[in-house]
Amino acid sequence: MNIQQFTNPQFWTSLFPNWWSIVINIIDIALVAWLLYFLIKAIVGTKIMILVRGVIIFFLVQFLANFLGLTTISWLINQVITYGVIALVVIFSPEIRIGLERLGRATEFFTTSEVSQEEKMVQAYVKAVAYMSPRKIGALVAIQGARTLQEYISTGIPLDADISGELLINIFIPNTPLHDGAVIVRNDKIAVSCAYLPLTENTGISKEFGTRHRAAIGLSEVSDAFTFVVSEETGGISVTYNGTFRHDLTLEEFEAELRAFLVPEENKTTSWKERLFGRVTK
Repeated sequence: MNIQQFTNPQFWTSLFPNWWSIVINIIDIALVAWLLYFLIKAIVGTKIMILVRGVIIFFLVQFLANFLGLTTISWLINQVITYGVIALVVIFSPEIRIGLERLGRATEFFTTSEVSQEEKMVQAYVKAVAYMSPRKIGALVAIQGARTLQEYISTGIPLDADISGELLINIFIPNTPLHDGAVIVRNDKIAVSCAYLPLTENTGISKEFGTRHRAAIGLSEVSDAFTFVVSEETGGISVTYNGTFRHDLTLEEFEAELRAFLVPEENKTTSWKERLFGRVTK
């Protein structure tokens, strides 16, 4: 190939004989570029990335050896590359297996529905309560609504952590530094733990309910937050919202109350066509 070929119209005609060939070539290049991007993104920061750098150096050395006519070095590098592939498969078999497992699980794009952030939060709360309730691990969690809870957030210990059932359980394990007080959730994050909530002044509340329940009721009287409590004495599950107090709920009833507050009324499912082309409104 030389410069004259690039200036010859017949050369370009041979590459792109028709418009369909042009489209196929563009799709081909785009797919290869996407696969390379996906592969590089997947191996960045892993041991395989070091291997890739070594392979690139091997190819550069081989190219240089061929260019300079170093036959022996070129032959040795060819042998290393030929038999090195087998050795690399054995050495990096755990990384290859993990990569194939990730590829097998990467089906979200083609699924007809996806788990929303609200649904993940519901699952985390239910998981935590399902663990704490039978073990009588006391808990108090307030989920901020439209009104800010900054006044009470400022009394707690900042966490700014992602919500998970395991983290909530760990926070409320007795005799740990963070188990006293309330956990306050804001913007899908655990903002603080050990926060102080206002106690209700309602004298009609039964004496069987302790400080956690009175704090949950007190917060519901001054805000639109959703608060749930796990009793340390009985393991009972209670919720408060907008001044309403419900206690001794089953796990299913608690989940229903939680969904009514967190999950939108219409659980919309998104098909892969809608993700690719957008939702069509009529």
